[in-house]
Amino acid sequence: MALVTNLSGSFNGNDIGADVVEFLGIQFATADRFADPVDILSYQKPVDARTFGPQSPQVPGFMEEILDTKKLPVSEQCLNLNIWAPSDAISAQASELRPVLFWIHGGAYTNGTAATSWYNGASLVRRGDVVVVSINYRLGPFGFLGDDNFGTLDQISALRWVQRNITAFGGDPKNVTIFGESAGGSSVVALTASHLTVGLIKRAWAMSPSLRQLRTKAQAAIALEQYLGLAKCQSIDELRSLTIEEMIKATELMFVDVENYISTFTPTLGGSGLSENVNEASANSGVPLVVGTNHDENRLWTALHPDSASIDMAGALVFYEKSFGADAKFMWDTYCEHRKDLTASQMVAAFQTDQNFRAPAWKLCEKRSNQNAPTWMYWFTWPTPVFNGAFGSCHALDIPFVFHNLDAPGVELFTGSDPEREQIADRLSAEVLSFATTGEVSWPQYETTSRATLQVDKQNFLLKDPEPELRNIWTNLV
Repeated sequence: MALVTNLSGSFNGNDIGADVVEFLGIQFATADRFADPVDILSYQKPVDARTFGPQSPQVPGFMEEILDTKKLPVSEQCLNLNIWAPSDAISAQASELRPVLFWIHGGAYTNGTAATSWYNGASLVRRGDVVVVSINYRLGPFGFLGDDNFGTLDQISALRWVQRNITAFGGDPKNVTIFGESAGGSSVVALTASHLTVGLIKRAWAMSPSLRQLRTKAQAAIALEQYLGLAKCQSIDELRSLTIEEMIKATELMFVDVENYISTFTPTLGGSGLSENVNEASANSGVPLVVGTNHDENRLWTALHPDSASIDMAGALVFYEKSFGADAKFMWDTYCEHRKDLTASQMVAAFQTDQNFRAPAWKLCEKRSNQNAPTWMYWFTWPTPVFNGAFGSCHALDIPFVFHNLDAPGVELFTGSDPEREQIADRLSAEVLSFATTGEVSWPQYETTSRATLQVDKQNFLLKDPEPELRNIWTNLV
């Protein structure tokens, strides 16, 4: 057992060996349905922090299915966090405090949990002498309904808890680096742009940020109207009386043939806690930011859906025509030049990857560079060999490399077992740890002269403006 005591209370965790302790499921706030979180400032009795806390009610997604986290307890009182720290950190003096890495999980803002084995922070602690924190926040309609960004406010509440308490666990509250992937990545960017996080974070690292999910108030109003109709309610007040099961049933219906799927339940720009212009506010914040995307993000979904995987060239051209209109043939030919020997469905995934991830990331980094905000960009291009290479370098593939959790359950199913994985994990996790510790990475900042981008693969290359033709096209489209 591991014990930490501070002015807030006492916490009983686990000594997991190899000089690491963990504290799981610490509740950092309470929240009524459709209400802001209320910070927990003190604990009246010792906190049992030996098991993960409940996750937000949700419709399970891909990760939840393959890693079986859907069996974990579910509760609207899901605002809990987990801590991994060096064993000797919990008795550290002020001069010995470690950098803090604060993880925000992905899942399209509708599913996921910090309890996922891929997010276990012990390996990073052993490699980098840091303290790792991961959090749960409210998802789906519980977290993002109308222009109320309760899930975002939950993330900020957890950051406040870290400021008040992390010293007792050996972490430095003045050196907090937030990092996350997908919805967690766009959360990271949004938090750099929020006036509510001033003084709470020092640096940020966004993996495959789903920036297009940050919706307008008009999109939020449409989604709210749709959800109320499916829930057979006239108002948000009526939703308060529904059971969790009724709320989830209506949520499932939202994902059936909905045009604005990516903005069904997501943070609203200009809503609670968020700026209307995230790119500009992020640039003005001055918070140093690393942004990474994967070469074949959208192949995760095309490979998993038989209808998408089996389309022919004519079917693929329909997608191009819907997105590019009269320029569809030009775009098809351009992508054929840049993406050789792909199937028709992979050709669709190629442009959707840039549409959903690379182009918004380019736009963000351009804005930050133009305003001299410290910014770095990388491109994860290692393709997984599983399923005959169908996934390529797809969305979420980089997570176990960043955490150096190649032995975690389900990872080999996704990455294969080739020994080459180890060197990639060594490099990528080391870059994250260096950034959290010193604010430095091994490659130059992104700026509009050279657009330096680190390519992460079996061999790493410093690229100068990778694929400028595609970047120029998307600059005019996004």
